[in-house]
Amino acid sequence: QVQPVESGGGLVQAGGSLRLSCAASGSNFGGYSVGWFRQAPGKDREFGAAIRCSGTSTEYSDSLKGRFTISRDNAKKTVYLQMNNLTPEDTAVSSCAASDTSSSSPDYYALDATYAYWGQGTQVTVSS
Repeated sequence: QVQPVESGGGLVQAGGSLRLSCAASGSNFGGYSVGWFRQAPGKDREFGAAIRCSGTSTEYSDSLKGRFTISRDNAKKTVYLQMNNLTPEDTAVSSCAASDTSSSSPDYYALDATYAYWGQGTQVTVSS
């Protein structure tokens, strides 16, 4: 139904920036909420940011708020994650995921189980 594909990862020095992109194939991309998650080696996957299908409501984990910004361009069928002031602790595989379900609770969009369609991830490496 929809296939997210991430890009934009790479190697950056501490304090630098990256912009990740999540492009989705399939129809009605504007009808999906999209979340970004990351997973470091040996650690559980954690929530980063999410944006509703309308693009007017966003959620961020407390640790990322103020450094990361999520946005979307439905005409281009793409969601972006601008990542600023990166630290080595941000080193992880970053994945985007799409959901065709909804809830009035912001916490809903921080849950892995909310999302049925996942990309394969892109590596983000931050050197000290």
